[in-house]
Amino acid sequence: MKVNFNTVREFLKTTLNLTNDVDIQAAIEDIRSNIPFRGPNVYILFVAIIIASVGLNVNSIPVIIGAMLISPLMGPITGLGLGLGTNDRELVLFSIKNLLVMVGISLLAATLYFILTPLEIDNPTELLARTRPTIYDVFIALFGGLAGVLETARKEKGTVLSGVAIATALMPPLCTVGYGIANLSWQYTIGALFLFSINCIFIAMAAYLMAKFLKFPVKTVEQHRTRYFILSYALVILLAATSIFTGYHVIRENDFTKMANRFVKKNQNIGKTYIYDSQVNIDTNPYMLELRLAGETLNEDTKEMLLRDAENYGIMRSQIVIHEDATVQVDRFNETEIVKNLMATNASNVQVRDDSIKVLNAQIAHYKQQELPAKQLAEELQVQLPSITRLTLARGTALEQNVVMSEEQVVVVAHCSEMPSEEEKVRVYEWLKIRLQVEDLEIIFDTETL
Repeated sequence: MKVNFNTVREFLKTTLNLTNDVDIQAAIEDIRSNIPFRGPNVYILFVAIIIASVGLNVNSIPVIIGAMLISPLMGPITGLGLGLGTNDRELVLFSIKNLLVMVGISLLAATLYFILTPLEIDNPTELLARTRPTIYDVFIALFGGLAGVLETARKEKGTVLSGVAIATALMPPLCTVGYGIANLSWQYTIGALFLFSINCIFIAMAAYLMAKFLKFPVKTVEQHRTRYFILSYALVILLAATSIFTGYHVIRENDFTKMANRFVKKNQNIGKTYIYDSQVNIDTNPYMLELRLAGETLNEDTKEMLLRDAENYGIMRSQIVIHEDATVQVDRFNETEIVKNLMATNASNVQVRDDSIKVLNAQIAHYKQQELPAKQLAEELQVQLPSITRLTLARGTALEQNVVMSEEQVVVVAHCSEMPSEEEKVRVYEWLKIRLQVEDLEIIFDTETL
């Protein structure tokens, strides 16, 4: 299909044309009317700064956004850009004077708030976010300023200015400067003041560019115009270069933090060791990763494997600090030591078992020796004394209640068909002592009644 370039050109010219949709004179008057800071604007700014400080104090983003919508901060900054773009020296000086008034009121309100507030900030993430300006802040201020001036010049007003006020974020840096002054913290003060300066200069630069693009009427041609604008551009380049340098470090910090988190997630469990806490320290050079371990203490081989894996994530060995305060040392044996230990244990168990068997055998032998051959004695006694019909033997047994006898004593009860004579009793007694080989013998003759 053949492309008609004239048609495309006309279409783009019609689409991108701003002549019929902007009112340059109305835009100039609108910008000029918002420059002065007096009367209601002073009070509105003071209140807005207090609201923004409260939002920063409690880390509440909605409160901060609400304060930015209230605040009339864009006026003097846009006026500065308009004065530069139209060569209006008086407008430039007037804008700078009101900008200084705006900054003074804002710092006074923020500093007083943070001195008097009873709230303590444990983790001021919203405040810290305003202390490290980057090249991204330059882009936001520049393009936000372009959109703001274009909206001011447009005949049909919309909601662009509200979005620009939120995106460019002029108030939070000023509140953070007040926090730094109240707490005597140079980190907060200088960092936030730098961010505010970037926002101001690049919003003013955006207003300057739009004034040139929309061909706002130039007031006068000054004699020292060239030197004046060289200084202005030098300041812009300096701030841009500084923000680029800061942005480079922010990117490096984000990359290191991201890779460190991936490394920790992969190696969360190392055998019987667990990484229960990790912390990235970006305040050191080089950045450091601290690991806190629990469980078993890592041996040298496992630790070496962990450090080699960290290098795959771009983390050098010197950047890792391992804390093993919560670990315990577990002694491990090799196979030879384990076999030796088992053999020694088995040998000891066998010896204990053999000793127990010997003791049991001795006890059994003793009990066998102590056993009384009642049946055999009865047969032998019947040969000597035919009247004996039955024989009862006991060792260490009481024949009467509550009578305790020695285990060495033997008691014999001879049941007879008729009572033997005294001579027979003595003969049987003496024979039994010799036969049983006991000294303590008692024999009882009992006559059975048929």
